[in-house]
Amino acid sequence: MSGFSATLSLYLSMAAFALAASITPGPVNILVLSSGVQYGFRPSLRLVFGATAGFCLLLLLIGLGLHEMLEAFPQLTTVIQWAGVAFLLFMAWKLATSNGELGKGDAQTGPKAITGAVMQWLNPKAWLASIAGMGAYAASGAPTLIWEFTAIYFVVCFASVACWAYAGAFLSRFLGEPARIRAFNRAMAVLLVASAAYLILG
Repeated sequence: MSGFSATLSLYLSMAAFALAASITPGPVNILVLSSGVQYGFRPSLRLVFGATAGFCLLLLLIGLGLHEMLEAFPQLTTVIQWAGVAFLLFMAWKLATSNGELGKGDAQTGPKAITGAVMQWLNPKAWLASIAGMGAYAASGAPTLIWEFTAIYFVVCFASVACWAYAGAFLSRFLGEPARIRAFNRAMAVLLVASAAYLILG
């Protein structure tokens, strides 16, 4: 019974870590929120899935030893940082120049899954979160722990980021008109620029 309790406590701790890291505001969640406003909940789930899968792949590879490459080639961190800044500014520009036309229910519109995945891989904070998480829960390098943590993270991360898509779809009821959508998207673009600035100055 004590063994079961210890395992359950470990899983709950893993889930709590994933929740805290996934549901808090960040570049990916800002983009998902904006997608929910403009395209609705269902089309935005592609972006949610891409962001979740992209981060969890990074988390898994970190657990399997990818972090050692960063230690051997620290300049890669700088490359990732500046690539992330460039990508955030590109996405901010896309949002700022959006026409604000609603595309609800259209499976062919809205951000693609690859966009969310790329944002995760170009975000130094995602790398740090992966390293911190694996260091806390799978420092022994046990494959079972690595896979369990990744699986739990996937479920929690998907649900957390999906909440932002739902929030955006809910907000769209009150925005409605293209002009208001454009204003909202530009506000989100400013937040993405602020995120890029944080990567440079942080």
